[in-house]
Amino acid sequence: MSVDVKYATTASATGGRDGRARSEDGRFEVALSTPKELGGAGGEGSNPEQLFAAGYSACFLGALKVAGQQLKVKVPAETKVTATVGIGPRSAGGFGITADLVVDLPGVDRDQAQQLVDTAHQICPYSNATRGNVDVGLTLA
Repeated sequence: MSVDVKYATTASATGGRDGRARSEDGRFEVALSTPKELGGAGGEGSNPEQLFAAGYSACFLGALKVAGQQLKVKVPAETKVTATVGIGPRSAGGFGITADLVVDLPGVDRDQAQQLVDTAHQICPYSNATRGNVDVGLTLA
């Protein structure tokens, strides 16, 4: 598989789950903290799962818009994608993540909405990156 890269970005993290992450251009910077559920102190920082959920939901919404153009279905401005990302031990060892996306397409016929979601799931880079590696659930709100 080959990708014709149109945009690339760089970010770095220091201190692991209790450190900081920052994009190379400085537009994005975040404090990180480990959730209590994973043995951390909790803290006020974000964590990689939150960042993944935010990225996946935003990316999937962009893919919905592309799918709408392809299928000639208007994607309402009020459309919302909510991603829930889970982390835990895998039966094969190590840790794994899960992702569940709930897509709210207000005013769109349910059959058309399902077609949009299915098409977006084929377009979205996050969906393509996780396919076969992460359990991803897709639900219409």
